[in-house]
Amino acid sequence: MYTEDDLRTAVATGAITAEAADALRNSVRVSREAPAGDEEHFRLINSFNDIFVTIAAILLLVAMAGIGQAITPNLNGPPPFSGLLVAGAAWGMAEFFTRKRRMALPSIVLLLAFVGGVFVTQLGTIVMLFEGDNFGNENARLAGLLLSASALITAGAAWLHWRRFMVPITIAAGAGAVAVTVIALVVTAIGPKQIDNPQDIVMPLVFILGLAIFGFAMRWDTSDRERQTRRSDVAFWLHLLAAPMIAHPIFHTLGVTEGSTIGFGGAFAVLGVYVLFGIIALAIDRRALLVSALAYVLVALTFLFDRFGAVELNVALTALVIGSALLMLSAFWSPIRRVVVHQLPETLQARLPISAPLSA
Repeated sequence: MYTEDDLRTAVATGAITAEAADALRNSVRVSREAPAGDEEHFRLINSFNDIFVTIAAILLLVAMAGIGQAITPNLNGPPPFSGLLVAGAAWGMAEFFTRKRRMALPSIVLLLAFVGGVFVTQLGTIVMLFEGDNFGNENARLAGLLLSASALITAGAAWLHWRRFMVPITIAAGAGAVAVTVIALVVTAIGPKQIDNPQDIVMPLVFILGLAIFGFAMRWDTSDRERQTRRSDVAFWLHLLAAPMIAHPIFHTLGVTEGSTIGFGGAFAVLGVYVLFGIIALAIDRRALLVSALAYVLVALTFLFDRFGAVELNVALTALVIGSALLMLSAFWSPIRRVVVHQLPETLQARLPISAPLSA
């Protein structure tokens, strides 16, 4: 299978002309009766060698973490040397497997290991400085500031990784680190000891930051309406990050996460929100919102079937309804999306991903 990245490389190296690449894209588009963007491609593996390399890389990273743990065996917290060794090993392997071999799955794993290693290194160092228990009790505000600084430095490390390797998921990792920075700063400003229920503060912040990341993802999306460049891949991972940050606070407010407190009103509200998510997903041609909210809808439907008497079959009926609906939506995604998009203002249509053949 040839990806968009392969086509762009072939054009850049002169193997084929830009016209030939466009002709191939149009041929695939016509044969599938859908724009290439509607398939929402993203490259994960090219061959089994990707999986082989990923397994080997994970084993090496685990070894680095174990060596780092042995250096500070009595530390009550994240071992800083483990994070440092993991981050260094991840960067070193990325120089070959990402920069030279351009292997997708190993690149994703190595990026996550690098970012996580950088963050763990800082957390472990902070724990060492504050000697464990004193870190969380007597110096709460300073701890919050240090946590914020650690997350911000991690975002900076992600930016450096992006400048060097340009792995699409890197932008999402950096955005996640910035979100942690903002949450830590707000909680620190209020005062950790002044907050009776942290969820009352954290959930609204997560929702707002999720909307901000969603808007950031749309900026990447609207700059590549035909989804032929790396910008579309970056948007994919940003949407994947933003979706649960938007969905979880909403369904938490509706009582889904509490289980028994959902009630009939909450169950129907969950279904209504999911329908709204579906319309948004169709409009922007991204399925992340639907996937992130799926678990909450399953809970709501199971509750409704149970209350309406289908106690023994509630799980089976829920799976049947949701599974059938998602399969139908997947099968007819393009025509349904075209109807939804054509109901929107023309100015908005002009900014959304292509919803019809380019020749139309």
